[in-house]
Amino acid sequence: MHQTVTKPVDSTRRWWVLAIVVAAQFMFGVDAFIVNVAIPTIAVDLHATPAQIESVIAIYLIAYATLVVTGGRLGDIHGTKNVFLAGVLGFTATSLWCGLAQSGMELIVARLAQGATAALMVPQVLATLHLLFTDESRNRAFGIYGIVLGLAGAAGFLLGGLLVTIDLAHTGWRSVFFVNVPSGLVIAVAAWRVMPTAPRRSGTRLDIKGSIVLFAGLLCLIGPLLFGHDVGWAPLLWAVMGSGAVILAAFVRLEHAVARGGGMPLIDLALLADAAFLRGLGAAFFFFCANLSFYLVMTLFMQRGLKIPPLSAGLAFVPLALAFVVASRHSGARARHRGTKVLIEGCALQIAGLAALACVADFVDAPTPTELALVMIIFGYGQGLVMAPLSGAVLSTVKPVAAGSASGMYGTTAQIGNAAGVAAIGAVFFAVESLQSARAGFLASLALFTALIMISAAFLSWMRRAPA
Repeated sequence: MHQTVTKPVDSTRRWWVLAIVVAAQFMFGVDAFIVNVAIPTIAVDLHATPAQIESVIAIYLIAYATLVVTGGRLGDIHGTKNVFLAGVLGFTATSLWCGLAQSGMELIVARLAQGATAALMVPQVLATLHLLFTDESRNRAFGIYGIVLGLAGAAGFLLGGLLVTIDLAHTGWRSVFFVNVPSGLVIAVAAWRVMPTAPRRSGTRLDIKGSIVLFAGLLCLIGPLLFGHDVGWAPLLWAVMGSGAVILAAFVRLEHAVARGGGMPLIDLALLADAAFLRGLGAAFFFFCANLSFYLVMTLFMQRGLKIPPLSAGLAFVPLALAFVVASRHSGARARHRGTKVLIEGCALQIAGLAALACVADFVDAPTPTELALVMIIFGYGQGLVMAPLSGAVLSTVKPVAAGSASGMYGTTAQIGNAAGVAAIGAVFFAVESLQSARAGFLASLALFTALIMISAAFLSWMRRAPA
């Protein structure tokens, strides 16, 4: 066991450190959206099946979700600087691998590795900010972090469309991954020279068995949704999904066994008795089910259904992303005064945006990127009203001593929701598209998004009524 470092952390260059870790978070955020814009082009070039298209996004999220808590604990054990450097270099190397992939399956494996390395890198960002900014500058530092996080979406859409269109050095879609290589190397060198060595926490232990079981359970549960269309929804798929549910149930029992044995389980089991927190996790899960999956389906509809070029499709998302940033800036203060009512109003606004999109898709033969962009602003603003204060609302009933564990559970739930949404709604889109058209698949997906957001709003309302 490592001994705890007792010397104080050098915070004299903390604003430079802020720039470094926020740059890494920005790279991670851009990567989440830049791939969406390039997905249709990737599918054509690699002759990828619908299942492989969805898996390129979903497997990354599953790997990240199951390992992010472990990544945070590795930072506690080995120091945030060391693990951050390992994560950045790993993310850089796996991004290069993604760009060099020669088949759909190879790209999926590379994305799995990329998600795992992101789980090492990202937890150290907030850990570093918490460590260095403990005075009146804290709000300013986290404000900068929030703005950069919001702008990553707009940058990802814009950069993805631009790189695919200009075909930099004849690399085509591969450049959306190659762009991480110089960025990652610069961030790694800067972090090595500037980041302070943080204290290590003695007594922190890993739950490797828990991580493996959780990953296996999620893969069995979500994987068949990805490959169902390709194999005609064979009966074996339903058996695999059933086994996934059994494995996830066994995961909870395993965590209890780890706790009884004096270990440190992935989840704080005491939180399972907090009704308000569990209902909040339910709200987060269904909200995020309609998050990345919306951007995937919207991209597929624009590029496959409407034949809109990648650059124009990417630009169409920029007003949405900016509206999201503006709403995020407003929602925090409003949520502090009005609680979950603001989040429920945001859900209603998202549903209004989806209804407007359905009208445009149904009644306009060939909607332009500008028309779609104007309508998507409504959805983006509503999404910003919810996403920014959602974590705070979910964690509001949690005792301070359990805040770290609860934050880890929230982050994991959010990414699992993203992965499940991509798998399930992506499957519906491709199934309806193959039977009718991309427009019909898009309309069916919009109906599902509406249902998911309504369920999320119901959980938010239910959370308010949970016993103290």
